[in-house]
Amino acid sequence: MLPFDDFTLCAATADLADEPAARGHADAVEFRMDLAENPTAQLRDYDGDLPLLVTNRHDGQGGEAADDEARLDALRDAVEHDAVGAIDLELDTCLDGRGRTVREAAREHGASVVVSAHDFDGTPLRQDMRGILGNALEYGDVAKLAVTAVERTDVLDLVSVTHEYDVEGERVATMAMGEAGRHSRAVCPVYGSRIGYAPVDPADATAPGQYDLATLRGLVDDLRGA
Repeated sequence: MLPFDDFTLCAATADLADEPAARGHADAVEFRMDLAENPTAQLRDYDGDLPLLVTNRHDGQGGEAADDEARLDALRDAVEHDAVGAIDLELDTCLDGRGRTVREAAREHGASVVVSAHDFDGTPLRQDMRGILGNALEYGDVAKLAVTAVERTDVLDLVSVTHEYDVEGERVATMAMGEAGRHSRAVCPVYGSRIGYAPVDPADATAPGQYDLATLRGLVDDLRGA
């Protein structure tokens, strides 16, 4: 299990062959099944050192998995692999019940559940962000919220909400996508965000505004005094 008791930096990739290059900077690998070639075979053959957070994102939340039943079946099967310490489920998938059996399988196999929501249009009001994270915490061990910053000041509200949940002892992961919010990926962990994402190679970014892995590791460690 990935407990996310402290900040966990994930190397985001669709190719588990990247794992050796992530060692030394990452704490885990986020494996994007929806972007991967032969993801089932990659999981079967994986023998890396880093634990896996497995994501199979549907197209409504920024992924490329179009067949919802097939992607959830694949995610449910993924938790049977010993290297899988956590899975990511979208909040909408939890709210309508589609993800129930996946969550149950994760619990059965000792994997944590990250429940995520992405807003690609902007940054919601502070009370709305609290509501999204609160709903996600009802279903998962960690609530993840990725918003889109239009102005740099959008990050201020996100940081504030992150800090409030951290003070309450809740596990949340927050970030603002886009250039205006790029600094949030280094700043939010200072205020309690439990998960960060970065590609080993910046050319392989899976979300707008990501730093490369080594850069984000250095920034977060410097800011947190690690």
